[in-house]
Amino acid sequence: MAASRADVCLFDLYGKGSSMTQQLKDRKETIYQFICDDLYTPMKIKEIAILLGIPRERRAELSQVLDELVDEGKIVLSKRGKYSKAEPRYLTGIYRGNPKGFGFVTVEGDKEDVYIPEDKTNGALHQDTVEIELLPGSTGKRKEGRVVRVLARGVEQIVGTYENSGSYGFVVPDNLKFSQDIFIPLQYSRGAVTGHKVVARITDYGNGKNRNPEGQILEILGHIHDPGVDILSIIRAYDLPTEFPEKVKNQAERTPDAVSTADMAGRMDLRDWQMVTIDGEDAKDLDDAVSVTEKDGQYILGVHIADVSNYVQEKSALDREAYERGTSVYLADRVIPMLPHKLSNGICSLNAGEDRLALSCMMTIDGKGNVVSHKIAETVIHVDQRMSYTSVKKILADQDPEEIQKYEPYVPMFQRMEELAKLLRKKRQMRGSIDFDFPETRMILDEKGHPLDIRPYERNVATRIIEEFMLIANETVAEDYFWQELPFVYRTHDAPDPEKILKLSAFINNFGYSMRAGKGDVHPKELQKLLERVEDTPEEALISRLTLRSMKQAKYTTCCTGHFGLSAPYYCHFTSPIRRYPDLQIHRIIKDNLRGRMNENRIAHYQTILEEVAKHSSETERRADEAERETEKQKKVEYMNDHMGECFEGVISGVTSYGLYVELPNTIEGLVHVSSLTDGYYVFHEDTYELAAEENGRSYKLGQKVRIRVTGTDPLMRTIDFELDMPDGLAGNKEEDQDGKGACKADCQ
Repeated sequence: MAASRADVCLFDLYGKGSSMTQQLKDRKETIYQFICDDLYTPMKIKEIAILLGIPRERRAELSQVLDELVDEGKIVLSKRGKYSKAEPRYLTGIYRGNPKGFGFVTVEGDKEDVYIPEDKTNGALHQDTVEIELLPGSTGKRKEGRVVRVLARGVEQIVGTYENSGSYGFVVPDNLKFSQDIFIPLQYSRGAVTGHKVVARITDYGNGKNRNPEGQILEILGHIHDPGVDILSIIRAYDLPTEFPEKVKNQAERTPDAVSTADMAGRMDLRDWQMVTIDGEDAKDLDDAVSVTEKDGQYILGVHIADVSNYVQEKSALDREAYERGTSVYLADRVIPMLPHKLSNGICSLNAGEDRLALSCMMTIDGKGNVVSHKIAETVIHVDQRMSYTSVKKILADQDPEEIQKYEPYVPMFQRMEELAKLLRKKRQMRGSIDFDFPETRMILDEKGHPLDIRPYERNVATRIIEEFMLIANETVAEDYFWQELPFVYRTHDAPDPEKILKLSAFINNFGYSMRAGKGDVHPKELQKLLERVEDTPEEALISRLTLRSMKQAKYTTCCTGHFGLSAPYYCHFTSPIRRYPDLQIHRIIKDNLRGRMNENRIAHYQTILEEVAKHSSETERRADEAERETEKQKKVEYMNDHMGECFEGVISGVTSYGLYVELPNTIEGLVHVSSLTDGYYVFHEDTYELAAEENGRSYKLGQKVRIRVTGTDPLMRTIDFELDMPDGLAGNKEEDQDGKGACKADCQ
């Protein structure tokens, strides 16, 4: 071994004449080498001291050395008080950056991310695959670690704003998770000037300490103030394809404009069925039609979906491109379709007055909302009328005489649809299906993409009819193929993490609510009941959001594990093959089965490809969701910039230690920073999500109405700043507010 009892006290051999810091460093190195010796066996401090010849009166110094080695993670102390070398624990995961320089690593299979301090990122950038080592003795709520090495770079191109500094330039990334600017040598700037939005390729990733990443400009998107450049920057940042390859366009052009007689052969002919499409006024790709008849006290619901797979053959150029895109992306000022318009707006769109190929799910539903029988078939259909949500609402909810007369032949069917949708909704609610009724945003833009108005999308009787019909069709198809035990793509939503549910359960107790959560296991019906109890209460916004955050993300899988949020044991996406690749894949499986082609070879084929289809589709869906959210935030900032200094009434939608989030009726949210609350020192109470002043007793809670003034916007951060307008911050308690318009009558008009 490195030492024996005959040795002179090792503490005396090192560091004589050195500083205390150097002495400690030398002693730590000596003890660590001793413990790392191959002949060393775990020992207690007394045994180490005896072996190294350290006298009793100096064991405190030894204890200090051992404690520091434990804190550094180099050695570990067992429950029996014995010291041994720590086995380094390395994990691999994806690094996610933070604008402040630190980051988090997501390790597959681990529930919690690992926090990486700024000085331990080791040059890692957002989305890099990294190897990390956990740091022992870390304090705080989550594990801490350090990046040992970067295994693979996650991003090669950065979108940002170019700034010229004379002899060189640099790009400030739009994505603030990239906390470092990209240095651009002048010869690689492509003539970019300050204020240009650019795409830069990273050529050198730097060292994460004193040398920034270096790159070259690939593309100049335009000036930051040019119309459309803001959205184009987001499109490039998320690597969303804007153009179809020539091969794909050529193949799309060769698709027919009308259904041929040959294509109709062998299909169930439903062209004499009364059916309609019901969509938004501006919808162009109509992939679902519905029909409802009544027979012997039962409803016959037909959900007829465009047979896209007839025109997009597996492994074709069209198919490969659709797979890569995964989904259509709906941005504020444009749609990036999964399929070329020749298909999505043409032969695959169920346009009224034209024969179309479809895959139909026809369900017989009893008076309690139970599907007692069903049939899935390849069909040819002929939509009688294109309807909008607005028109159907006018007929059913508003009883508009003019609209009723205009669509008189279809009114009885709409009435049956409303009856059936209510039955289906009631059955869903009885089993515990959860409805989060957060308003979606509708934007009215001018020809240059500038927002003229922002308002919540209206959910009405017509939108609910289509929601219920699509849900029941998706459930019916999923259950059918589950019991056939064929390869399939399911839409699954796992039960929430028990720890999150227990935290939610403890939190709602502060407001007098409770739920049966056991050890964290909860039935969706309990969450549904909770949301019903908090409806129209001041805490509704808070509890609804916290409940949503406790849920996991839905995804595509090849195993049917059920959909927790819908409280459905079987669920899939069958109804939108024009805009979602999993639906298109499901249609192929169904058609192979219907045509008797699902032999061993086809089963093996699907078993080989579906796992990757599900994984890739989940990833492209998340990418689309994030891009859509960012464009929405961008336009909201742009809209509120036109309303600087104006006042609005809103509701506190979030409370943090740094301020209040206030949501306006048009779905726009901004931050009232705590520093702007000048009437006292405010303290954040985490248990009740309350910001309270210690001096005057004033407090702000979730769901509270307040009146705000718009004070700032940040297009780069995509954030909006508010200030409370009235001295007491409360809306509705002044005489001048009795008109309910939320306008400031004193100094804001």
